[in-house]
Amino acid sequence: MTLAPPARTSLLLAAAIFVVDQAIKVWALFVFDLASQGRVPVLPVFDLVLIWNRGISYGLLQQDSDFGRWALVVVHVVASIAITIWIAREKQTASSIGLALILGGAVGNGLDRILYGAVVDYALLHWGDVTWYVFNLADAAIVAGVALLLYGALRGSGSATEASG
Repeated sequence: MTLAPPARTSLLLAAAIFVVDQAIKVWALFVFDLASQGRVPVLPVFDLVLIWNRGISYGLLQQDSDFGRWALVVVHVVASIAITIWIAREKQTASSIGLALILGGAVGNGLDRILYGAVVDYALLHWGDVTWYVFNLADAAIVAGVALLLYGALRGSGSATEASG
């Protein structure tokens, strides 16, 4: 299979997202020992706190059984393969980068599920007592990737210059 022009860069970006995501999680779990720290204020609107997410986005579809855990791993694997194929064929740079962000995040969260049985979430945004859900770098990459995909879709098929490289 011949890769579309933005595919190589996008696959490298996906790998970089994966590596940085896993490095932060390893640091949070084993170096900083976030589990024993509780909620750690970092900025007036940002704290670190360890949450084990056994579900999908926003903690939906919580899976407490081994069957549920491994079913979500299968979904991660299938989705990651499909996204990799899509990246290889994608000609729009914005969409290819969006897919790379999604892929890097999905693989990072999928590995968490394999290694720990749940996704490691640690970032909490808040405004006073009003809190948002706890997330990680992989989640942020996935959200940014979806936004870029939507941008690419709304923008159209792209210019002839972008398609040619």
